Amino acid sequence: MKRLFDCTLAGAGLIVSAPLWAAIAIAVKLEDGGPVFFRQPRVGRGGRVFEALKFRSMVSNAEALTGPVQATENDPRITRVGRLMRATAMDELPQLWNIFAGDMSFVGPRPLRPGEVEVRGDGQFVRLEEIPGYEARHSVRPGLTGIAQVYAPRDIDRARKFRLDRLYLKRAGFWFDLRLILVSFWITARGDWENRDRRASSGGARR
Repeated sequence: MKRLFDCTLAGAGLIVSAPLWAAIAIAVKLEDGGPVFFRQPRVGRGGRVFEALKFRSMVSNAEALTGPVQATENDPRITRVGRLMRATAMDELPQLWNIFAGDMSFVGPRPLRPGEVEVRGDGQFVRLEEIPGYEARHSVRPGLTGIAQVYAPRDIDRARKFRLDRLYLKRAGFWFDLRLILVSFWITARGDWENRDRRASSGGARR
């Protein structure tokens, strides 16, 4: 049922959003002439690696000098068009294709990059595979949205995000997924995706 729901909604979304794809592509191209799309390997269900598709929201070759670095608030690598896309999550619109193709679901843990590490406060590098809860999140398809995506502050450690992923695995079901999708649409309409810290402080993550 979940897969049928994903295919139906993603297919409809791809058709309805086609004019928006064209407008975003033109805006991205006009800003700096760089590529419209950004492709990145991500880890999916069962540990299988797939290529996630996004509209490019950063300058070209943003990680050429730094390597893989998570975006921060007011990140100078983000373009003007990219800042607007990130606030509304429009940069992730191409992932509708990933959902339709079966790599992702609408709701689930956020897909992570293979070989990703977390830097602790003491400067120690920790592989995500060593953090409790990492393997459990790969028992389902990763999601475009989910508990952690909606409610977790941007910079909390992965152990706490993985706990939210485990909470989703316990509560997953059609109505719970539908609730998270509707909340995500509301955040998109408000252009509020970058204000994760304020949302978390409102107590949403404790629900």
